[in-house]
Amino acid sequence: MATRSRRPERRQEPLSRERIVGAAVELLDTVGERGLTFRALAERLSTGPGAIYWHITGKAELLAAATDAVVAAAVSADPTGTTGSPEDAVRAVALGLFDATEAHPWLAPQLATQLSRTPGGTVAPRIFESLGRQVRAMGVPEADWFTASSALMHYILGAAGQNAANSASAGPSGRDVDRDEFLDTVSTAWEGLDPAEYPFTRAVADQVRGHDDREQFLAGITLVLAGITALHRPGR
Repeated sequence: MATRSRRPERRQEPLSRERIVGAAVELLDTVGERGLTFRALAERLSTGPGAIYWHITGKAELLAAATDAVVAAAVSADPTGTTGSPEDAVRAVALGLFDATEAHPWLAPQLATQLSRTPGGTVAPRIFESLGRQVRAMGVPEADWFTASSALMHYILGAAGQNAANSASAGPSGRDVDRDEFLDTVSTAWEGLDPAEYPFTRAVADQVRGHDDREQFLAGITLVLAGITALHRPGR
């Protein structure tokens, strides 16, 4: 009598906090914060909501963990491919965060929420540590570590957050075209301002057209770093 061979059972990866957070990031990227529910997460992970609650107590903790995971990856990446000076390391961290807010539309609002409501969480110290180590390596006196690192952090998160908001308002389709049209509208409006009241704004109006957000962001980092270096030269 022939016997039917038994198909080996598919081995499912065990549920872990890391898997849950990874799935949450994917959901946030596709459906946003409103679409991130424990039911949707359970369906994605092929499990029950109860199993998720064993690792995560609620949505607030889930959002915090997802934000921290993306930030951790961003500040540890080296987009420029350099491991040279502290200034290069600061630029790498800055670009990592800039690109992360661009890739994850939900990240900038979550950063703002968590930094204001739970500054003692892991996100703020993680960013501050990645910048502060480089500020210290630049030879800044210890009494000025906090101020210099704060200036960098505020610029990075503010500029990256504004860029993410601009990208989100442009919409997912035709973003480049919409952006060009928007910048042209701004430039035209500035060019039409009263020359006696807005001479400077009119003078730079044409520079608004076609500028590269990423390059402008990096130029700002260079300005902040130059200021830190000028103020805290050894022996000053």
